[in-house]
Amino acid sequence: MAKDQLQEMLESAVHFGHKPTKWNPRMKKYIYGVNNGVHVIDLQKSADCLAKAGEYLKRETMNGKRILLVSTKPQATKLILETARETGMPYVVNKWMGGLLTNFSTIKRRIQYYKKLKEEERTGDFDKYTKKEASQLKKVMVKLESALGGVIDMDRLPDIIFVADVVRDHIAVNEANKLNIPVVGIADTNADPDKLKYPIPGNDDAIKSLTYLINAVKKSIAVRNKQ
Repeated sequence: MAKDQLQEMLESAVHFGHKPTKWNPRMKKYIYGVNNGVHVIDLQKSADCLAKAGEYLKRETMNGKRILLVSTKPQATKLILETARETGMPYVVNKWMGGLLTNFSTIKRRIQYYKKLKEEERTGDFDKYTKKEASQLKKVMVKLESALGGVIDMDRLPDIIFVADVVRDHIAVNEANKLNIPVVGIADTNADPDKLKYPIPGNDDAIKSLTYLINAVKKSIAVRNKQ
């Protein structure tokens, strides 16, 4: 690992984990030690894992694979939205709707319903409803936008999902695992790396760390747009 990369990761606090009482023993091989009461992640291993994950995402993206970007953590919302906008990938940043992957056929119907309502509003067809009905439908649209706005153009299951906090969004990880959809994710010291095809050991709480790691992922995914 280049010294400048090590310095960047240190300055971004990628190495800070959780207290030893909150750790997942399966993360042991990625932990360097304990300092000031918290686990310290081995940055050499973080860099190696990040490189492997990046190469995988780059290769799959160039082959036209679709990556669903997931993080319901407020600190990562802007980063995920920026990544989605620059790469054209679907995303979830508010609440994970249970069954988004494992019950996708039902979710697709909800997406189609949402599209129908948006089209009716755009064309003025809402005039056929009473004011009360239109008001209720607009409330439904707000909820559907929050839950499905980022996947409105996802007409099939994603090929891969990227998760910024695999503990917080464990339902997304579990659904992907059930369907054998590969998961790339940031694994803090309280995570289970065995659920990830490509774990990226790192601090998933600090904005600096999230920025560093998600930007690295974005660069790998954005390669398709540069061809």
